[in-house]
Amino acid sequence: MKSYLISDNTDTLVGMRLGGISGVVVHGDKETREEFHKCLQNKEIGILILTEKVFDLLQEECMEIKLKRKFPLIVEIPDRHGLRRSPDFITEYINDSIGISI
Repeated sequence: MKSYLISDNTDTLVGMRLGGISGVVVHGDKETREEFHKCLQNKEIGILILTEKVFDLLQEECMEIKLKRKFPLIVEIPDRHGLRRSPDFITEYINDSIGISI
């Protein structure tokens, strides 16, 4: 199995290619969704890496895939502009998921 990146910018793709991870740069809603669904059909992809902007566009579909399928593992990464989430987004995510405050 391999890792594959769907990015909204070239810089992130170039950086991942230096690490041996192939991928594609997408522009627009339609192209992003087409590439995402094409990757879901590819049984060779074990880890699907999405930049934050791409993940935000596909968030509902990604969460459904994470709940219903074992593969691919969907991972969200920051792009060249850095993390767009709040500093304690993991704590907020846990609070929302299990309903307790840490």
